[in-house]
Amino acid sequence: MTPESPQTLKFSLGDRVIHAGKPEWGSGIISAASATTHEGQPCQRLTIRFDRTGLKTVSTAFANIQLASQVAHAIKPMIEEHHAPLPISSAGHREILEIMTQIPENARDPFATPAQRLEATLSLYRFEGTGGSLIDWAAAQCGLADPMERFNRHELEDFYRLFQMNLRSHLSKVVKDANTVPVKELVRIRDSAPPAAKIALQNLHRRR
Repeated sequence: MTPESPQTLKFSLGDRVIHAGKPEWGSGIISAASATTHEGQPCQRLTIRFDRTGLKTVSTAFANIQLASQVAHAIKPMIEEHHAPLPISSAGHREILEIMTQIPENARDPFATPAQRLEATLSLYRFEGTGGSLIDWAAAQCGLADPMERFNRHELEDFYRLFQMNLRSHLSKVVKDANTVPVKELVRIRDSAPPAAKIALQNLHRRR
């Protein structure tokens, strides 16, 4: 595994990475990663929340994505040439509310298949509105390493409640869109979903 062949890297949720071709974006945290191919070669589709530009979806077939820990010493001077503030730092109240309560891009991606959108949506139920899980959720939403430096816990709890309302509404839509997905695939997605997601699916079916 070498920096010269980033398409061979296997990235995972939570990895902090850098787009070597876009150092002005700063480093970012991977919020979604899926395997795919390009012209017969394996690669990954990554959703990354960058410190300076927010959420981006890229393919490692085209984007030179590298682990920040491996290249920070070389790319840091290039990053420091850019001084754009974090989006959450310069946002007003309305923008902050949108950032903290919107459904992540990979769960809404119109270019993803219905099965992929459903799986990404259900994975959001891995977070809880208490303790360290609340902080992990907030970090994934806003891209800050420590959301408590910007928000107090009461604010994060309020944001999370609104996010959950949006998530329930979004789940209803993606479940409808998934009516063409083969039953075997739906069962696989359901069985691999977090426990809270399975409960949400049950509650959704009861309301119908």
